[in-house]
Amino acid sequence: METHEKKWEGLTPEEKREERFKTWLEAPDVIFDSPEAKKGYRERVTRLIKAFKLQEPDRVPVQLPVGYFPLYHSGGSLYKAMYEPDFVRQAYLKYIPEFKDYMDYFTASGINSGRGLEIIDYKLTVWPGHGLAENTSAFQFVENENMKAEEYDTLINNPSDWVMKTFMPRVMGTIAPFKDLPTLVSLLSKPTALITAAAQPSVRTAFQAIIDAGIEEEKIQKVNREINQAALAAGLPLIREAAAAVPFDVLGDYLRGTREIMMDIFRRPQKIHQALEKITELTIERVKVIGNDINTLAVGFPLHKGDDTFMSDKQFETFYWPMLKEIIQEITKEGLIVFLFAEGSYNNRLKQVADLPEGWVIWRFDRTDMLKAKQILGNQCCIVGNVPASLMCTGTPQEVKDYCRKLIETCGKGGGYILAGGASATKTNAANLKAMMAAAKESNIY
Repeated sequence: METHEKKWEGLTPEEKREERFKTWLEAPDVIFDSPEAKKGYRERVTRLIKAFKLQEPDRVPVQLPVGYFPLYHSGGSLYKAMYEPDFVRQAYLKYIPEFKDYMDYFTASGINSGRGLEIIDYKLTVWPGHGLAENTSAFQFVENENMKAEEYDTLINNPSDWVMKTFMPRVMGTIAPFKDLPTLVSLLSKPTALITAAAQPSVRTAFQAIIDAGIEEEKIQKVNREINQAALAAGLPLIREAAAAVPFDVLGDYLRGTREIMMDIFRRPQKIHQALEKITELTIERVKVIGNDINTLAVGFPLHKGDDTFMSDKQFETFYWPMLKEIIQEITKEGLIVFLFAEGSYNNRLKQVADLPEGWVIWRFDRTDMLKAKQILGNQCCIVGNVPASLMCTGTPQEVKDYCRKLIETCGKGGGYILAGGASATKTNAANLKAMMAAAKESNIY
């Protein structure tokens, strides 16, 4: 990771952002396949930067909602991809040249090694061939009470210890012996306590499992790097985006679970607030590290439990939005833009989230009214979405094109809009994906 701490000194957030855009546009480390690929790359990046900055590009940019489509387009499956890294390479190296003229930037859905997850006995998801049928085309999150109510104080006061000695053993069964590790603070005065713990065969087995899982994961990560380089060489930009999570979603998804967190709102709201403050603090610390990398353009958040149907407006304003807004403010100080994927419906939230700095936030909407989003947020934020996955999977190319044209006419005027799916559409087809780009190229709204 190239750090630019000294270079950032004295620069405003806007100047830092411009440095990131400049590096993205110039792509000094990319070896393009041809002069035409380089020219296409610069055109695509320029188009995206203008959309991010709420300006009018030459046309509306397009993000194809491909999901795991490239795997199935090559006759394989998600199951095959998770257990055969070479197939992932084959699938994407077929997909990139065929679809490069239909993409404004390249995205490849993250794939983990199935063998690596099995070695570590990962419990937060089930996947094809492990808890799900091999022909299933998605993961399934498994929600459990991974933090007990009486553990709030430990999380708040000593999060590193709690994560290492309690949370990780609960969600990765093979490393259950980590519960016997010494407290991290004790290592300040006696570092050899870690070696003493490793005298237990079970602890050594747990460490070896991490190594073995990492070896398997390295195989798929190497393939992912090769795929990204192939996309760049073909002239397709990557948006280097660091993943993050909303503090309330961390508690509600991974730690307490939906039922427990909703009861906690009424039974122990103060503990929730204290935990959210700690998670927010830790997230901001991580953002400052991310900010040192000039090649990182954005920080992205999936918004899971903030939609209209999950909590009331008051609960959203109390437990969800303030912490996320605080993190966003710190992210923008680093010259990083923010991607927010509003899963579900945010029709009732739009006015609540309208107080964000102009040109710094990109909202991707799933089932939100896009006209309403354009009217309320369009002068402050780039908006993205929301072609239905159902239409992409079952509609005709003409139906897809007509729907996309309507979205472009509704949201594209004045700039600040990217045509995209509301969610991934793995089981779509090539003709429907190409129809999305055709709609953008044929629409003349500027």
